[in-house]
Amino acid sequence: MNKKVNKPRLAAYLIVAAAFTTLGAIAAVKQDGKAAAGAAPANSGAALYAQSLNDLTGKPQSLAQWKGKPLLVNFWASWCAPCVQEMPELSALAAKDGGKRFHVIGIGIDSPSNLVQFTQKTKVAYPLYVGGMGATDLARGLGNTNGGLPYTVLIGADGKVIKTYLGKLKFDQLRADLAKL
Repeated sequence: MNKKVNKPRLAAYLIVAAAFTTLGAIAAVKQDGKAAAGAAPANSGAALYAQSLNDLTGKPQSLAQWKGKPLLVNFWASWCAPCVQEMPELSALAAKDGGKRFHVIGIGIDSPSNLVQFTQKTKVAYPLYVGGMGATDLARGLGNTNGGLPYTVLIGADGKVIKTYLGKLKFDQLRADLAKL
């Protein structure tokens, strides 16, 4: 009986995963770096800082704790292949800096159980929060009008969005952008 309950849920996740992957790929190809090259349409991280999201233990965390610090926010999902591919390098980048010049956080557009399961297999050196499907609205408010994943936002210490990146990160460009902080 349990398998019958999970099949529709699995099918729904697969449909959503395919849609996000397709939209992200189309948007990344269509914009061909325009999102990465320009400033985000939204110019403030205020909506982000107003959020409280659960961490992977289920404890609510106010994102206002990141105010006043340069922040790299990565919207991702465990079913998104480009998201998963970039995580080891993003994690290494976060671990190397150790929060000296900037902080990295991840907001999972996924179920809490999928996110926890993912991190049991893949170690991540930065805080992860459960955004669920509602985090797509937060990402849109930060300039992700296409709704694609992965989507990363660089926010300055002043709370202003410096740059957005749609699709798999180009780490040479990201490192150059981070060096300017």
